[in-house]
Amino acid sequence: MTPDVAKQQMASEVDARAARLLSVSHRIHETPELCFEEHVAHDLLCSVLEEEGLEVERSAYNLDTAFVARAGRGGPHIAVICEYDALPEIGHACGHNIIAAAGLGAGLAAAAMADKLGGQVSIIGTPAEEGGGGKCYMLERGAFDGISAAMMVHPANHELTSMSTIAVEQLEVTYTGQSAHASASPHKGRNALDGAVLGYMNVAALRQHIRPDERIHGIFTRAGDKPNIVPHEAAAEWYVRSPKLDSLTELRERVVSCLEAGAAAAGVEIECQCKAPIYADMIDSQVMLEFYTRNAAATGRAASEPRSSYAVVGSTDMGNVSHAVPSIHPMIKVAPDNVAIHSPEFADYAKSQSGDQAVLDGAKMMAMTVADLWLDPDALDRASEELAVDRQ
Repeated sequence: MTPDVAKQQMASEVDARAARLLSVSHRIHETPELCFEEHVAHDLLCSVLEEEGLEVERSAYNLDTAFVARAGRGGPHIAVICEYDALPEIGHACGHNIIAAAGLGAGLAAAAMADKLGGQVSIIGTPAEEGGGGKCYMLERGAFDGISAAMMVHPANHELTSMSTIAVEQLEVTYTGQSAHASASPHKGRNALDGAVLGYMNVAALRQHIRPDERIHGIFTRAGDKPNIVPHEAAAEWYVRSPKLDSLTELRERVVSCLEAGAAAAGVEIECQCKAPIYADMIDSQVMLEFYTRNAAATGRAASEPRSSYAVVGSTDMGNVSHAVPSIHPMIKVAPDNVAIHSPEFADYAKSQSGDQAVLDGAKMMAMTVADLWLDPDALDRASEELAVDRQ
């Protein structure tokens, strides 16, 4: 079978399931679930896969809301990734309902064609991308062992070959002081909130002297109980981001020094802990992106490389996967240019007609890219060699 015929059939497999895929997207959007709590999405996706005749491992790799389904008996083994967690308060403002449904569609289309084309596919459900590091745990536990390449598509406000992904570490910071009556005996207290505020101010000053492609942002998660009690405990959460893991380590040390200085000035104790797995930078396979870009064009979408004026900058645990196997993480346009992800407006677009179109187009583009990788005998070797060079 020629690649063109194979890809036409892949697209037809997606079209045949269009109503079901959009129903899945809408259901997940209507039921936003946070990190590691995505039970509705997990059960829904697994049920659809089982109804399509695939054997599904639910609660895979010791994670309640992870899953994997496989098809094919030999040949190159490609993973299609589903994400489905939401954000606090603003629900699916990152459009993971689209990621889940598009991944499901691509995986089912590939599963239907696997034996004809001589390849294998795994549809992998990965919980807790929004800070929980689900893929990191799954990677450590063998979910990507034997996988030749991995892919997913992410909704955005631009059509891009890749996300400008940088490494991130999440810090959980606690301050411990001494409570006292704030009016009667303030001199007996040691104000933990002062330590947190002074540390925040130090980081604010540090921001003037970091690289343009680095980011630091934090919030207070505990700040005392009542104004007339000197806060004996305070807490904060910080994200430290830098383009590469090496530079992330250097920046983290500077941030921690700022926070520790605030605690010292206030006379309180401080403890900094890494809250979740560190997310690595994303290594995008150019070999895979060449296929994807052509397939995007065939679907009526023109994916371009990110530029400073319209790049989507962020972090993802897909970066960790990309350091292990050749991977791509392209962005598919869902919203107007001026509507950014992680906004309530973007959540509305994730359930709109343009969001629905992204589900179907994204599924087709990934399914066709799977066909390319199965049918080009040298592509995966080239992608592996490219990755080896990029990791150096």
